[in-house]
Amino acid sequence: MQTGKRILIIDQLNLFFRNYIVNPSLSLDGAPIGALKGCFQSLQKVVRESKPDMIIVCWDGEGGSTKRKLLKKDYKSGRKPIRLNRSIRNLSEEEEKENNLWQQARLVDYFNQTPVIQFMFKGTEADDVIAYICRHKLFIDCEKIILSSDKDFFQLLDEKTVLYRPVQKQIVNQKSLIEQFNVHPVNFAMARAFAGDKSDNIEGLGGIGLKTAARRFPFLKEEKFVTFDKILNYCQKMMAETNIKTYNNVVEKKSLLKRNYHMMQLYTPLLGVNEKKIINETLQNPDNSFNKTELIKMMMVDGFGEINFIELFQHFRKMSLDNT
Repeated sequence: MQTGKRILIIDQLNLFFRNYIVNPSLSLDGAPIGALKGCFQSLQKVVRESKPDMIIVCWDGEGGSTKRKLLKKDYKSGRKPIRLNRSIRNLSEEEEKENNLWQQARLVDYFNQTPVIQFMFKGTEADDVIAYICRHKLFIDCEKIILSSDKDFFQLLDEKTVLYRPVQKQIVNQKSLIEQFNVHPVNFAMARAFAGDKSDNIEGLGGIGLKTAARRFPFLKEEKFVTFDKILNYCQKMMAETNIKTYNNVVEKKSLLKRNYHMMQLYTPLLGVNEKKIINETLQNPDNSFNKTELIKMMMVDGFGEINFIELFQHFRKMSLDNT
């Protein structure tokens, strides 16, 4: 068991696309490399500010979440392709797709030269891997920093876990979340199940956003998991006492609420036995080697070897030595 350490856990595709969109950098051959270069610049900034003892990168696996698609076939369907920065949009959509995949694969190769731990499983989302790691017995007494702009991670916040949202320039902890939404992290998935998530093609119950859910169900603020039975019993009680339509709506659409919750919750990560086994073995016996020479060589080949990453490299070396 790790004690008193700080673990940085990165929702890597979220960070990748942020840099892919905004960073207009090109290689010497004119190929877009904004995600590659930008991810390392972002990582250096976060490492400088947080000084983690361990860095874990989690990627979305091929095909997305198989288990969520069993609950809803069109889960995350209809999303528009994420395009390059407009200032360098001189490729066809097919060429952009090829470049996107190349930068992702290249970034995996980059991290393989560092003490960074990486996870990617076919048919599995990074969210579930991150949730499993946050609750892992090895890290019970560690500080965890999740790096992502995704609201899904609000439900994982506790006394030792915070969410750093780089796009919003915001650090969210358990206290600030409750103050902002009047919903405790342990009930945040339930609150979001009312509202749904348009970006993931999960329809809500209609007319019930996060604010309405918190107002109509004030016990969501309590540090105790709220069950479906409690929600439905409360609705029946309020239907007898008030004319507020929200409660009728919840009772009529209880099946939708349950399905949304099971799709959005991270308290029980949707991971298979084999995936958990691989995570456990990797965390217990990580490869902490750091090949600085090869990393610099790769950066020079790709066209950003002139960038000063001395702080990041020093931290990688420290991580490698400390964990040997």
